[in-house]
Amino acid sequence: MKRVLVTGGAGFIGSHLCERLVQDGQEVICLDNFFTGRRTNVAHLLRKPNFELMRHDITQPVLLEVDQIFHLACPASPVHYQHNPVKTIKTNVMGTINMLGLAKRVHARLLLASTSEVYGNPLEHPQTENYWGNVNPIGIRSCYDEGKRVAETLMMDYYRQNKVDIKIVRIFNTYGPRMLFDDGRVVSNFIVQAMRSEALTIYGDGSQTRSFCYVDDLVSGLLKMMEAPAFTGPVNLGNPVEFTVSELAKMVIAETNSKSSVEYRTLPQDDPVRRQPDITLARTKLGWEPQVALLDGLRRTIAEFRERIWA
Repeated sequence: MKRVLVTGGAGFIGSHLCERLVQDGQEVICLDNFFTGRRTNVAHLLRKPNFELMRHDITQPVLLEVDQIFHLACPASPVHYQHNPVKTIKTNVMGTINMLGLAKRVHARLLLASTSEVYGNPLEHPQTENYWGNVNPIGIRSCYDEGKRVAETLMMDYYRQNKVDIKIVRIFNTYGPRMLFDDGRVVSNFIVQAMRSEALTIYGDGSQTRSFCYVDDLVSGLLKMMEAPAFTGPVNLGNPVEFTVSELAKMVIAETNSKSSVEYRTLPQDDPVRRQPDITLARTKLGWEPQVALLDGLRRTIAEFRERIWA
């Protein structure tokens, strides 16, 4: 049994990770400030003897004795990280410094949940880990994009200078149960709009692409990366199968039996036109690749959204 800290553990991805760690018999400390995380996401774990929920903001130091740290804390959708961009970049920079300081003190292994947004609006397709990205440092998304890039820099500098045991993963579009209805991500937007018979909002002409990874697959990748020997990353974790936003809209309308139409709006500033991970490194180093097809994952997600939306 290991003592594992999950920052952002009551969030969408974090709660699924906590659930898996608890099932695996680890002693789990879930830390969250509940800005985008929800107690309901981990309520079913509260009676487990190997689970502890702690309210804390990682921009402030925390003193704990742990073996591993999964550092997921940060709003991950534009709606939320642009709500308070200064706090977002503080979370990425100061929060990561605090987690690195903790890992250094107690000799814990630290995994950073970075993002495909470090590639910006990529000029290379698909994106490999060697690509340095095309990011606007003064744009409206830079609090998140550049914040995560600085977090990666900090991780590598602590590794080189202080020998901290680190892991870096770059997470691509992930979806599944417990996504927030109002998080502005395309999968949750489309499902909620379709269920409410509202027009599905497509920004741009719908030809822009995304690669959608089901949350259970992503969690498996995080766990494999944490246990991988002598490999710091960064490594891409995502589904390499590419879909246009228009294709996704048609799938959601069909699976929800919705009568919704589609409404087109202006593409937001710096919104990526194409996004697809090259996961060769994940396959070779971790033996990992996604198992859940988009249609199957959508059906599971829609079923869970239906339970909540009509509750």
